[in-house]
Amino acid sequence: MERATEKDSNYNNLEKMSLRDILLNINNEDQTVPLVVAGALNQIEALAAVTAGKMRTGGRLFYIGAGTSGRLGIVDASECPPTFGVPFDWVVGIIAGGDGAIRKAVEFAEDDTEQAWKDLSVYEINDKDVLVGIAASGTTPYVIGGLKKANEHNITTGCVVCNSGSPIAAEAKYPVEVVTGPEFLTGSTRMKAGTAQKLVLNMLTTSVMIQLGRVKGNKMVDMQLTNNKLVDRGTRMVMKETGLNEQLAAGLLKTHGSVRKAVENYKKD
Repeated sequence: MERATEKDSNYNNLEKMSLRDILLNINNEDQTVPLVVAGALNQIEALAAVTAGKMRTGGRLFYIGAGTSGRLGIVDASECPPTFGVPFDWVVGIIAGGDGAIRKAVEFAEDDTEQAWKDLSVYEINDKDVLVGIAASGTTPYVIGGLKKANEHNITTGCVVCNSGSPIAAEAKYPVEVVTGPEFLTGSTRMKAGTAQKLVLNMLTTSVMIQLGRVKGNKMVDMQLTNNKLVDRGTRMVMKETGLNEQLAAGLLKTHGSVRKAVENYKKD
């Protein structure tokens, strides 16, 4: 069966289009992506619910993928500690071919069905954890092998794929299928498929972290203060919660290291 992500583009003779038409047509295709994601909300909710439940009891979230999909998992995982103030090993992204594949494609790394489990075993993955395979095609051997092994070890599995009826979705206990259809540039799944995957991962970790109490109101009260922009943001948040002036709020934030701790200690006093 031909995968939707591999079907011919709805557009032809791209090289003959004006620059304006290229951009307009890419944008028109991109506008279809959020609607596809909306159609998968029930699946995303199920995966987020089970992930939050596992993480409440000490579990971790793992992503595995190859190419663009693997890089998206790493991006999402790497942004959780600074955004939510969680330990770096709460959400872990693993890419076929190792960290070198983040920048440069590693030939045939995605075709190894055994390597994903070897990569996961370094982290001593266990049945407290959740493993999510990310693959636009839904057929990546690296991801299929990892999910199969995880299922054998009674580890909760999910996936984010962009074709229906895929082997990866069949292997995952909590599949998320966002079928984005043909790409503007035929087969270039870094485009619509990648955008859909990024949206789903944003929704997954943000909703899970909210459920885990890492957000207060609508603020990132546990964010890491790793640059001046974030210190300024944190200071404004403390000012709003306490009524203190900027100098006092900045001092309180510096003393306690996070917005949450600064506000809690101020209210205690």
